[in-house]
Amino acid sequence: MPGWRNMLHITPGYLGPNALPVPEMKKGVVPVGSNLEFGMNFYFEKGDPTQDISGKYYRSFADGKIAIELYGVIAENYAMSDSVRDERIARDFDGKGIAIGDLYFSTLIQLVKGRKFPDTMVRMVGRTASGGHLDAARHSDSPGYFFDFSFSKDYACRNEKMSFMPYASFGFYSWQTNDELNLQNDAFMYGVGADLKYSDWTWSNSISGYSGYKHERDQPMVYTFELNRKLKKNAIRLQYLYGIRDWKYQSIKLSYVINLKSK
Repeated sequence: MPGWRNMLHITPGYLGPNALPVPEMKKGVVPVGSNLEFGMNFYFEKGDPTQDISGKYYRSFADGKIAIELYGVIAENYAMSDSVRDERIARDFDGKGIAIGDLYFSTLIQLVKGRKFPDTMVRMVGRTASGGHLDAARHSDSPGYFFDFSFSKDYACRNEKMSFMPYASFGFYSWQTNDELNLQNDAFMYGVGADLKYSDWTWSNSISGYSGYKHERDQPMVYTFELNRKLKKNAIRLQYLYGIRDWKYQSIKLSYVINLKSK
């Protein structure tokens, strides 16, 4: 008789919000500089309200031709209802607890910039299996990776302080599962969005997602609104995420970005 681990569904629709989230879109350009970012995230879903603290380190090299990122959820607080716990076949008795998240490490490479062809960047990301509480169906306890290409074109407006930038991306996402016949799930990644910049403010709207092939709530799609405000030295970000398909959460994220001086 198979154990309980084999009964779990290692897909975004049957795990917590930080297990297999839709990756944040990139916009065709490797930003120059280095920074630390800390965020407080609030997820709203009937039967699974969740809060977490996240962190990210970013640094570019060679005048923005290449960059690295390290990011993940530092701690996640969750409180599942009995019905959600049972649907996910979780073994957490009361459905409540605190879990650490997976660690992601990525490399960004600028392929094209400042030419007639849209600015183009490639991103390659690995995900560790450091996320805890598989018994509570919070994380997948399995590694994964993804890569994607992103493109953008910046258009100046009559007002010199304002600009408009559409962007798009496509790529490939793969993660390990517990299915003995299909040990990994492969997905096509996609996204499209646009930025409106005015002075120190940036408004962003995008739709992104990925499509797994097992059809077990493994095709999440998310709408994201983001408001970014540059301060004198640092920056703040406010994001609202709305799960359109499979990933059913609504989320509010508030982040503070600390710009570091490059040596």
